[in-house]
Amino acid sequence: MAATGDEAAAMESISKAPVPPTDLTLTAEPEHKTDATENQKAKRPSNNNDGGVETAEEATEPAEPDINALCRDMFDKMSVFLQGELTATCEDYKLLENMNKLTSLKYMEMKDISINISRNLQDLNQKYASLQPYLDQINQIEEQVTALEQAAYKLDTYSKKLEPRLPCLEERIMMQHN
Repeated sequence: MAATGDEAAAMESISKAPVPPTDLTLTAEPEHKTDATENQKAKRPSNNNDGGVETAEEATEPAEPDINALCRDMFDKMSVFLQGELTATCEDYKLLENMNKLTSLKYMEMKDISINISRNLQDLNQKYASLQPYLDQINQIEEQVTALEQAAYKLDTYSKKLEPRLPCLEERIMMQHN
C-alpha cells in the first residue's frame, strides 16, 4: 500500500535526514589513515564459519568538524581554567612565603630587642653590684642615725624629768663654784 499526502512527505523528510555518526573520535586523524583501516577491516576474512558469506562492517564517518572545534574549544577553556587554578595556588604559596619572610624578620627584630634588653639588664645589674657597698654604707648610716635618734629621745625624756629639779641643781652648781 502506497503512502499518500502527509505520510509520503514525512517519510521523505525522514529518509533525507543526515545519519548521526556512530564512531566519534576525539583526535583528528588524517582521512587517508581512516580509509586504510576501513579497507583492512573490510578485506579481513571473518571468523564466521558460514562458508564464504561476508559480513558487513559498520561504516564510520569522520567526526563532524564542528564537534572537533567544540572539543578543542572545551580543552582550551579547560586549559585556561586549570591554568587559572594553578596560578591562584602559586599566588597563595607566594603570599604564604612572603608572610613567612615577614614573620621571620619580625622575630629577628624581636630577638635583637630582647638581646638589647638583656644587655641593658646585665649593665644595670653590674652597676647595682658596684653601688652595693655604698648602699650598705647608707643602710649602716641609717641604722646609726636611728640609734642616735633613739638616744636623743631618751636624753630629751631624761632632761624633762630633770626640769622640775633644775632650781635645786642650779643652786648646788653655784655653790660648788663659789
